[in-house]
Amino acid sequence: MPTSRVEIVNTRPGRAPAPDFSQPLEALKACHERIRAQCDTLRELAKHLPAHGCDAWAQESASNLLRYFDGAARHHEEDEEHDLFPRMIAAAAGQAAERIALLVGRLEREHRDMAEDWSMLRDALERIAYGENAPLDELEVSRFCELYRAHMAVEDADVIPLAAALLDDNALAALGQAMAARRGVR
Repeated sequence: MPTSRVEIVNTRPGRAPAPDFSQPLEALKACHERIRAQCDTLRELAKHLPAHGCDAWAQESASNLLRYFDGAARHHEEDEEHDLFPRMIAAAAGQAAERIALLVGRLEREHRDMAEDWSMLRDALERIAYGENAPLDELEVSRFCELYRAHMAVEDADVIPLAAALLDDNALAALGQAMAARRGVR
């Protein structure tokens, strides 16, 4: 039954709880795992719709996807663009500063590309969430998910290790506090 598949994808039994904001780099990596799970659900939904239409599972999945990408995923990008990237640039010197500035520029462009792709998918998902039999283009879904996958791979392989090397305990604490404040967490 489709509902159980979504529950498995979204909850990932056995997965450790997300790190709290006292470990901001771990929290960012954990968010990547949740984004991957949401992309899996999005792909599954695109395959589900032609055979099953806009059933209860499709509506619930679309609602959950909207809530996640409009909320948590947007906060994640703000964490990076408003708090992580500027701290990394400020802490870097010399050639490392140039490398980080180029990397940040690329990642911010990718954020804009993902936002543009999301806006196309969002319209269809909103209609599906409200029970309309709207088509969800599998190619657009695949493009969106692959762009996210490649983007997160760079962040996991390059950004997180660079941030760990560049940022001192005070900068990491400030990053975590900013991330928590963005979400209304004390």
